[in-house]
Amino acid sequence: MRHLRRRAALVAPGSDEHKARKALTGPADEVILDLEDAVVATQKNTARTLVSELVRAYGRARPVSIRVNGPGTEWFAADLRACATLGESLASVVIPKVESRATLTDADALLTAAGAPDLPVQALIETPAGLGAIDEIVTGPRLTSVIIGYADLGALLGRTRTAPPDRWLFVQDRILHAARAAGVQAVDGPHLGIADDADFRQAARWVADLGFDGKWVIHPAQIVTAQDCFTPTPEQADHARRVLRTLAEAAARGAGAARLDGRMLDEAVAVAARRTLAMSGAQNEH
Repeated sequence: MRHLRRRAALVAPGSDEHKARKALTGPADEVILDLEDAVVATQKNTARTLVSELVRAYGRARPVSIRVNGPGTEWFAADLRACATLGESLASVVIPKVESRATLTDADALLTAAGAPDLPVQALIETPAGLGAIDEIVTGPRLTSVIIGYADLGALLGRTRTAPPDRWLFVQDRILHAARAAGVQAVDGPHLGIADDADFRQAARWVADLGFDGKWVIHPAQIVTAQDCFTPTPEQADHARRVLRTLAEAAARGAGAARLDGRMLDEAVAVAARRTLAMSGAQNEH
């Protein structure tokens, strides 16, 4: 499966046309138009109409996804049916508060019945129940990525909003390991501040070093920093190319081993090199 680059995924309120259009014309790798937390109950239906219009207008030029209202709400099915009408203009549906594989199975059935057999979905893990079921969730139909939802999860755990990134290591590793085993992306949730400050940079660098594929941001000021954290340097990309080229040359010679810069190369090194190139946006170079 070839994934979208999601180094910086910007979330914009689906009921605020000005903010949504600003997000859609900015540099984020993906824009998520939000029908859930950012929209009050009285505006759910009008926001759905506005978001559908914006996806049709912008979705062919850039990746745009929609965060629908959660399973069990009165708007869930209608949101999915609206998403199904958007065809290739919509990159994916983000489903909040996923707590079981059954939620993804139900969404799959609704989307299929509405005429969208291939629309990808992403799952937000925002509850202890969702974290506990992560191994089954990552095998759900249509799933391309899982995202940590810190605000809801932290509230349910009783964790303070000022807890540093390392206090979330168990959750982050748990989700990352499950995602990698299933071949889906692991995306970090939004930092709870809107500034591109030292706390945000520490949080973004922390999860990038862990191995995550990207991060949600809630303010355009955070986009460039997030993209920088999840993009290999030119030197790292060049080294990855040299690794793959050296291994290919050794294979062509029928050699059982290869060496580069005094280091033995094997398939594990090749896997890391391919990931580096993919993260740099150079998937087809090798």
